[in-house]
Amino acid sequence: MTKKRPTSPLGGTQQADSTAPPDAAATPDPVNHQAEAPLNTDPTLPPYETVALVLQGGGALGAYQAGVYQGLHEAGIELTCLAGISIGALNIAIIAGNPPEKRIARLTEFWETICQPNFGVALHPFVEQSLFNLNDMVRQSLSAWHAGSAMMNGQKGFFTPRFPPAPQITPGKPETASYYDTSALKDTLERLCDFDRINSGEHEVSVGAVNVRTGNFVYFENTKIRLRAEHFMASGALPPAFAPVEIDGDYYWDGGLVSNTPLAHVLESRPMRDTLAFQVDLWSARGSVPTNMSEVSDRIKDIQYSSRTRLVTEQLRWSQYLRHMLLSMLEDIPQDVRNDKKAYYQLAEDLACSKRYNVIHLIYRNRPYEQHYKDYQFGLATMREHWECGQKDIRLTLQEPERLAMPEDVSGFVTHDVHREELEHRMHRNTRRAHARKS
Repeated sequence: MTKKRPTSPLGGTQQADSTAPPDAAATPDPVNHQAEAPLNTDPTLPPYETVALVLQGGGALGAYQAGVYQGLHEAGIELTCLAGISIGALNIAIIAGNPPEKRIARLTEFWETICQPNFGVALHPFVEQSLFNLNDMVRQSLSAWHAGSAMMNGQKGFFTPRFPPAPQITPGKPETASYYDTSALKDTLERLCDFDRINSGEHEVSVGAVNVRTGNFVYFENTKIRLRAEHFMASGALPPAFAPVEIDGDYYWDGGLVSNTPLAHVLESRPMRDTLAFQVDLWSARGSVPTNMSEVSDRIKDIQYSSRTRLVTEQLRWSQYLRHMLLSMLEDIPQDVRNDKKAYYQLAEDLACSKRYNVIHLIYRNRPYEQHYKDYQFGLATMREHWECGQKDIRLTLQEPERLAMPEDVSGFVTHDVHREELEHRMHRNTRRAHARKS
């Protein structure tokens, strides 16, 4: 018998434990930009020692990550490691700070809270969604309106315009050196997250930030310190919009200033472990050449914050290949020679590694209506579409169980990206058709 899943407040599907606010439940489904992928509710995972969720920064685009997590939750995939930067860190706080049966509801509450303006009257969700479903021109107009509202009014439970404004030249305080005040975010996180649970050891949790004084990139990890709301806020304190967050006498800004993804941190942690990592990116390095100044601004952000995920994974793959090769070479050296205790033998044994890594890429793809302000336009309808896109992408990924398999190649390192695989398949198919026409 097929078990029917209840409708999600965000237009998809979710577990029965999640609840929706009345307005959200009445909201029509977002526009379907791709075919609905059936859910694989029983993916069998190999014996990975770590199953990680790695979340990039990207502001309002972060609802895509919530959709990916919902898909993983629906599929019953249990995570052991959670790492994030900026908005990814805030999503991590909600996930790690709640029991499994409450996480989707809490993520929904978080996103539906911060997608409301601080002041004024917002469009009724039904009206906004109905307008959003008309066409891309209307979506673009709504997006511009929400971005302008965020700049002028801030977002509920997130940030408010600073008044009086921060001084431009005269000395002030680090805590007020920004255009917006994020003290409301602390209240939101403490309301929605159980920090005792975050620090319980149920998950390894790490979030990245930059020390303003030294310029050094740091990770706050629950295996080393007790994490508080301030650590997650520091990871998302992007200047000049947000002020640095003070932690133990030092001030920290958004980790995206140095690196917008914690993937290398997760894969290079010691001791090394067989790892399956779901890497969720909000900026795509690939894109079209811009033809106007708005597109130029949009493309700059894509390039600046995309983190070169594929380049990073290729470097990690090469490093792991060398470790595997070093291990094979050591196995060919007689044990009595290795017992000679020479320094380079010991160094080689320390560097050699047989661990294996599987990185699943999920990269948000721009919509035609989105502009350079897509990371700070917090419209409800756009948020729901981002969320649904994340759900669909992870469902499409989990349709093929072999994508989760332990790597068996010589490097012990594989990557998967359903959109890249689709593109490659389409290119191969077109090539075959071209050859067939010639013959």
